Amino acid sequence: MNRPIVINLPHNLGAEEAKRRMQGGIGRLKDHIPGDAVDVRSSWEGDRMHLDVRALGQEVTGYIDVMDTKVRLEFTLPAFLALFAGTIEGLLKDKGTELLEDKTPNKG
Repeated sequence: MNRPIVINLPHNLGAEEAKRRMQGGIGRLKDHIPGDAVDVRSSWEGDRMHLDVRALGQEVTGYIDVMDTKVRLEFTLPAFLALFAGTIEGLLKDKGTELLEDKTPNKG
């Protein structure tokens, strides 16, 4: 049975900067997926990125919506990967939060 994962990542970067970072982060996605034959395809439709990842005989599809104050990730895991949903969700939250972290020095 397929399992959906929905993650909301708050940020204070604004939509354009968050979108730029999401686009850059997709290029590094392969580094976090085991196997040699990893295929990551993405395309933008406005502020929504459609994503298709194929690896180890599995396919994960989903999208990323970029908004002014949050990024919403929604993916559907195939039955086999649903067994690892907690681990996958944790990794997406950690890496997504890191990607969206505001690294502006505090002036206080």
